[in-house]
This record gives sequence, structure tokens and C-alpha cells, in this order.
Amino acid sequence: MPTRVPQERRRRRPTRSGVVLSKDLIVETALRLIGEHGHEALSVRRLGAVLDCDPSALYRYFRNTDDLLLAIADRIIGDAMEGFTPGPDWAASLREMALRVRAGYLAHPRAAAMASYRVTRRDNEIRAVETGVGLLLSAGFEPARAVRLYLAFIDTVLGHAAMDAASLALPAHQREADQQAWTEVYRTVNPEAYPALTAVRDELHAMADSSFEEAVDLLLAALAARAPADGHGER
Repeated sequence: MPTRVPQERRRRRPTRSGVVLSKDLIVETALRLIGEHGHEALSVRRLGAVLDCDPSALYRYFRNTDDLLLAIADRIIGDAMEGFTPGPDWAASLREMALRVRAGYLAHPRAAAMASYRVTRRDNEIRAVETGVGLLLSAGFEPARAVRLYLAFIDTVLGHAAMDAASLALPAHQREADQQAWTEVYRTVNPEAYPALTAVRDELHAMADSSFEEAVDLLLAALAARAPADGHGER
């Protein structure tokens, strides 16, 4: 899809079926198509066919498919953060943010796999970053530390959430095979060659679960341990 600069619209024109195009409608349709068919669904031709409009009409709203992808990524963030208000406990608020991000990714696993590593530079992401950095500033971290620690926090959250989403996006038989491997393969390895795995063989079923919350809790515990005791500097 070539790059084009959107032209200012004086009025909205309905599609052939009478539907009035909008950025929100295009994003919602793209999310649905990606959920049903994967990344290959993100094309102007397919969107035009589903929306019953000339594909060129989409250029009035998005410069290209990458511009649309960034809008999709920002929509996922916005849905995840909708209604979130930080509380007085900065660590608890960051934890809720993390859980919301994961829930947003799991709601759109195929789209999340495409968008998790992008910087949307749009309102929803900007507000989320503002909130996260603000929480670390409220914990007493100096600006430079707040920025770097937020980066460590959000990269951990996004990385784990994207991995969980990617697993959920797998065909059912592949996902089940990966989960069963821990009890059907790793649990039955040679004890002499793999003594550590043998020692924990009865617990290996837990490896099929997500480690998201444990990872977030470990990171938040580390942040709390580094938080300034008096709000004026790190311990």
C-alpha cells in the first residue's frame, strides 16, 4: 500500500451499502479481520471489500497500512486502559496497568502479535506512558530513573503479554501439543542426563501456565526495594 497524505474531508460519504466510513469503523473492521484471518487480512483491498467501498476511500483516513496498524495498536491500548484511575498505591496501580495490558492483548491476540513492539505516538499510548511515568515519579524516583524504570517495567509487561497472546493465537492443536510437552516429554527425560528436571518432574505441569503475574510481581518487588525511603533519593 503506497504512502499517501490524507486529504481533509469536507463531509463524510457513505459506502455503496450506505455505511458512513470513519476511522473507528475502519479500525474495528481491521481488528475483526485480523482476528479471523491473521496479518494477511490487513490490506486495503480486503478492507474495501468488507466495508463495501472503493479501497482508495481508505486513504482519506490513513496514509497507508502501517498508519492503520499504529491506530490498531493504539486502540488496543485505549480499550485496555479505559476506566483506569491510579490509586494512592503506586505499585498496586502499576500492577493493575500490567494486568489490563495483558487482557487487552489476549482480547486481540493476532493483532497484538503485529503491534506489541510498535510505538503508536497516539493519544492512548501517550496517556498510558504519562500514567506509568507519573506513578514512578510519585514513588520518589528522579526523572531519569523514572523513565528508565518505566521502560523496564513496560518492556517486561509487553514482552510477556505478547508471548501469551502469540500462544493463544496458535491453532488449538499446536497450543495443546506445547502444553502437553511438559508432562509427556520433559517429565519422562533420562534421570541421569537431566537430574534437575527429574527432581521437579511432578511440578513440571506448571510450565504450561503463564508466568505473567509472577514476573510482574517480581519486578514490582524490585522497584519497591529501590524506591526512595523519604521521596528524596534512592536507598
